[in-house]
Amino acid sequence: MKQHAYSDLYLLKYKKEYVIIPNYFFNYYKIRSQLVEQQKCLEQQTDMRVQLLQDLQDFFRKKAEIESEYSRNLEKLAERFMAKTRSTKDHQQYKKDQNLLSPVNCWYLLLNQVRRESKDHATLSDLYLNNVITRFTHVSEDNMRLLKKSKEIIFQLQEDLMKILNELYTVMKTYHMYHSETLSAENKLKEAERQGERQGRGGEAVFSLRTEDRHQRRNAARKIQKMKEKRQAKYSENKLKVMKARNEYLLTVEATNASLFKYYIQDLSHLIDCCDLGYHAGLSRALRTYLSAEYSLETSRHEGLDILEGAVEGLDPSNDRQRFMETHPTAFTPPARFSFQPHMGDQVSQITALPQVQAELLLRFQQLQSRLSTLKIENEEVKKTSEATLSTIQDMVNMEDYDVSESFQHSRSTESVKSSVSDTYLSKPSLAKRRANQQETELFYFTKLKEYLEGSNLIAKLQAKHDMLKRSIAEGDVALFSKCDSGKAIPLIVESCIRFINLYGLQHQGIFRVSGSQVEVNDIKNSFERGNDPLTDEENNHDINSVAGVLKMYFRNLDNPLFPKEKFNDLIACVRDLYERALSIRKILTTAPRPTLVVMRYLFAFLNHLSQYSDENMMDPGNLAICFGPTLMPTPDLLDQVSCQAHVNEIVKTIIIHHETIFPDTKELEGPVYEKCMSNTEYCESPYSEPGGFEEGEQDGGTETQTSEEEGEPVEAIAKFDYVGRSGRELAFKKGATLLLLQRASEDWWEGRHNGIDGLIPHQYVMLQE
Repeated sequence: MKQHAYSDLYLLKYKKEYVIIPNYFFNYYKIRSQLVEQQKCLEQQTDMRVQLLQDLQDFFRKKAEIESEYSRNLEKLAERFMAKTRSTKDHQQYKKDQNLLSPVNCWYLLLNQVRRESKDHATLSDLYLNNVITRFTHVSEDNMRLLKKSKEIIFQLQEDLMKILNELYTVMKTYHMYHSETLSAENKLKEAERQGERQGRGGEAVFSLRTEDRHQRRNAARKIQKMKEKRQAKYSENKLKVMKARNEYLLTVEATNASLFKYYIQDLSHLIDCCDLGYHAGLSRALRTYLSAEYSLETSRHEGLDILEGAVEGLDPSNDRQRFMETHPTAFTPPARFSFQPHMGDQVSQITALPQVQAELLLRFQQLQSRLSTLKIENEEVKKTSEATLSTIQDMVNMEDYDVSESFQHSRSTESVKSSVSDTYLSKPSLAKRRANQQETELFYFTKLKEYLEGSNLIAKLQAKHDMLKRSIAEGDVALFSKCDSGKAIPLIVESCIRFINLYGLQHQGIFRVSGSQVEVNDIKNSFERGNDPLTDEENNHDINSVAGVLKMYFRNLDNPLFPKEKFNDLIACVRDLYERALSIRKILTTAPRPTLVVMRYLFAFLNHLSQYSDENMMDPGNLAICFGPTLMPTPDLLDQVSCQAHVNEIVKTIIIHHETIFPDTKELEGPVYEKCMSNTEYCESPYSEPGGFEEGEQDGGTETQTSEEEGEPVEAIAKFDYVGRSGRELAFKKGATLLLLQRASEDWWEGRHNGIDGLIPHQYVMLQE
C-alpha cells in the first residue's frame, strides 16, 4: 500500500493493480489488524510463559532425581563404613560415653555428617518433586485461566471499538449524502432563478399578445415562482440537515478518537496487568522455595544463588508490561487520530453553533452533563470495589510461605539424625479452600473490572462530546486557542536565574540534577517574591545548584504548566513520527498564547546552549529532558505515569535540540530572545573598549583600582578548558594553550591574543601564570 497524490487517499495493490481507497478505510483496516495482532501477542506471551514453566518443571524433576540418587549413594557410603565399626571396641565405647580419641571422634562425626547430608538431599529431592514443581503447575494453570478471562474482555472491548468505527462511518456517509443533496438543491434553485429571469424578459411584450396568450404567460410565471419558492424551501431544509449532520460527524470523530486513545493507553495496560496477575508472584514464590532449600543446604553456595535472588527480587509486573509493549510497537502504538475530512470543498471544520441549532446544542450539552455526573459517581464506586478486590487477590498471591528452612533442622544427638519436613505450602489442609477462594475472588474482580472499563469508556466518549460542545456554546463558534499580547517580557525570576547560570554555571557538573540548599532556595525565592533581584550582585556568592533549583521550582509551581494541558495527548502522539517530530511539535505549540511562546523560546534556547557544554557539565539534551520533563509537561492523573514519562522526556529532548525549528523567530514572534553572551556590563555591544575605559568606570563607581609600575603590560595565562568562540570577536583555544592577556574588557572577559590573533577571552576559562 502506498499513499495517493491526494493526502486522504491510499493505493492498495490488488491483483497486480492499485485500487484507490479512502483514508478512513486505511485507518479502519490498520486498527482492525492491530486488534487481531494484540490478541496474538497476548497468546504468544502466555505460550512462552507456559513453555518456560514446563521447562522449569522438567529441570527440577531431573534435579530431584539427581538429588535422590546422590542421597542414596551417600547413605550407602555411610552404611558401608558404619557396619565395619559396629563390632569394634571403639564402637562400644562410643555407645557408652562417646569419650573417644579425637581422630576416632572425627571419624564418627564424619560418618554422621554424611548421613546428615544424605537426609538433607533426600529432603531436597522431596521438596523439588512435591512442592516446587507443583507450584509451577499452579502458576501455569492460573496463567492460562487469566488469559482466557482477559481475552473475553479484550474481545468485548474490540467489538465496541468496531461499533464505534462503524458508527463513525455511518455518520460520515450521512453527512456526505446530505451535503450532496444540498449541492443538488442549490443547482436546481439556480436553474429556477434563471427560468424566472427569462420569463421576466419575455413579459415585456405581454400586452401585444392576445388575451388567451397573456393568461398563459401569467400562469407560466406563477408556476415558475411557485417552483422557485419550493426549491428555495428544499435548499434551506437540506442546508439545515447538512449542518446538523456535520455537527454529528464532528462529535463522533472526537468521541471515536477519545475511545481509541483510552483503549490503547489505559485499557490495554489494565488487561496486560490482568494477564500478569499472580504470574510474577507465583513464580517468585516457587523460586523462593528453591532458594530457601538451597541456602539452608549449603551456605557456601550463596554467591551463585545471590545472582538468582537478585533476579527474583527484580520480578516487576509493571516493567515487564512496559517492555512487552515496547517489544511489539506495531500492536500497541496508538493509531493516528481521526481528523475531520471535509466533503467536496466544505470549508467548515468546527461545530457550528448558529442560532438555528444553538438551542439543540445547549439541550444536548445539559443532557450530557447530567449523565456524565451520574456515570462518574457510579463508575467511581465500581472502581473502588475493583481496587479493593485487587488488593485482596494480591494479598493471596503474595503470601510469604516459601521459607522451608525448618525442613533442614536436625537433632543434636549424633546417634540418629532426624529431618522431617515441616508444614509447607502443600501440606496445609486449607490449601483447596484457599485456591477456591482465590478463583472466586478473581471471577468477581474480572466482573467489576469489565464493568469499570465499559463505564469509563462510555464516560470518555461522552466527555469528549461534552467538552467540545462546551467550547462551542461558550464561544458561539469553536475557537481552539486565544490570541494574546506578544509584548509581555520574560518573568524576572526566569531571566535572572538564567543569566546567573549563563555567567557562572555552564560548566558546573550535574547542573539541574544535583539538589541545592533548600534554605538558600527559599531565601532566593522569597527575595524575588518581594520584588527584589538577589542575583544582580557582581560576585558569585550563590550556589549554582540552588539557583537552578529556584528556576525549576518556578516552573513546577505554575498554576498552568508551561505546556498546555489540553495538548498533552497531541504532543505524546508526535513521538511515533521520528522524521517529522519537530514540525509536528511546532504545529501544536505555536497555537499557545504568545507570552507563553516567548518564555518557551527563551527557556529552550538557554537549555540548548547549556547542553553544548555537556562534556563539562555532564548534561546532554537527554539528561536535561529527564530533569525538566515532569516539571514542564506533567502527566495527567488519568494516564499511566510510567508509560507516558518516557514519551514526555523524548518530546522535551526534541524541543531542546530543535528549538530553532520549533519556535518562531523575532520576525514572527516579538519579544525577548536569549543571548549566549550575558554580563552585568555592556561589553557584548562594544567588547573592545578604549584603553583605560574599564579602570575609569571602576573609579567612577568608587572602587579602588589596583595599579602597579607594570600596568598595561601583557600577562600570560594557561587555558583551563577547551573553548570555541561563539562569534568573530571571541578567540577559540584548546586546554593547556598559552594565552596573552592584554587588558580587562569586563569582570568576565579579557582582551587578549592567541596565535597572533586578537580577540575576547573568557576569564573563567584561564588561569594566570604566577
